[in-house]
Amino acid sequence: SVGLRSPHACSVGSTAYSDPMSQTAVDPPRRHRLSVADYYRMAEVGILAPDARVELIDGEIIDMAPIGSRHNSTVNRLAAILRIAVGDSAIVQAQGSISLDSYSEPEPDIALLHPRADFYWSAHPRPADIQLIVEVAESSLRFDREVKVALYARHNVAEVWLVDVNGLRITRHRKPAQGGYLLAGNRFRRSTFAPAIDWISSGAAR
Repeated sequence: SVGLRSPHACSVGSTAYSDPMSQTAVDPPRRHRLSVADYYRMAEVGILAPDARVELIDGEIIDMAPIGSRHNSTVNRLAAILRIAVGDSAIVQAQGSISLDSYSEPEPDIALLHPRADFYWSAHPRPADIQLIVEVAESSLRFDREVKVALYARHNVAEVWLVDVNGLRITRHRKPAQGGYLLAGNRFRRSTFAPAIDWISSGAAR
């Protein structure tokens, strides 16, 4: 009898080999992650425009959502409240870069940083430098919640607030772990941050 042969299998002499084309249907394409160094080189040579609103997340360049007036107002107001609340005990960085690892350099709306004499002139803040991150979401709530908050947890950022501009709600994330934050909720004890929390909750952002 004559056995059936795969249309992609051939033999030369007694040696069988598989057509490499047969593997293309089953092997997923490789993804090449960009490093922070690659990211900066792209900006230096003009691949990324100087005013491009992008950030590097897990080796991918992500377009950032346009900043609406309510988003901008919320960031400005929260930054002002936090500066008054913390005084000289922390640096309040608004819409600046942080360096999580060699493949992630996001730009959170607000980062509360441990004081440093050079105000982070020599390098972007690292996870150990960060006391709190605040992400303000108007059109990016799902991405911020599912991608960025999880990213911060993996890099052991101590605390993250996710501010829902449309819902006028702050979700507080604490106790980072690899799978996310172990504590997440809307409850805050009264603290130096109370004015910021009250301002969002009262609907003053409208």
